Amino acid sequence: MPMQRRLPKRGFKSHLLKFNAEVTLTSLELLGAAEVDLVTLKQAGLVGELARVVKVIKTGVITKAVKLTGIGATAAAKVAIEAAGGSMA
Repeated sequence: MPMQRRLPKRGFKSHLLKFNAEVTLTSLELLGAAEVDLVTLKQAGLVGELARVVKVIKTGVITKAVKLTGIGATAAAKVAIEAAGGSMA
């Protein structure tokens, strides 16, 4: 039996995954801050302390104007934020 068939198959899990976090539009709505950055999200408990890269995803709706600094967003979330009067920096 060849070596590659004798050994068990294992999946892949990135060790960098613990540094990424996601925030929903609903969470930003409930946060109620006018300007949101990584420190604000950590203090509110929306992301973990190890998070370095945060991305806003479009789950829910947002009606308040929010200015995001240093935070990424999906294309749909960006449209929703700008429609509510917010901006991305």
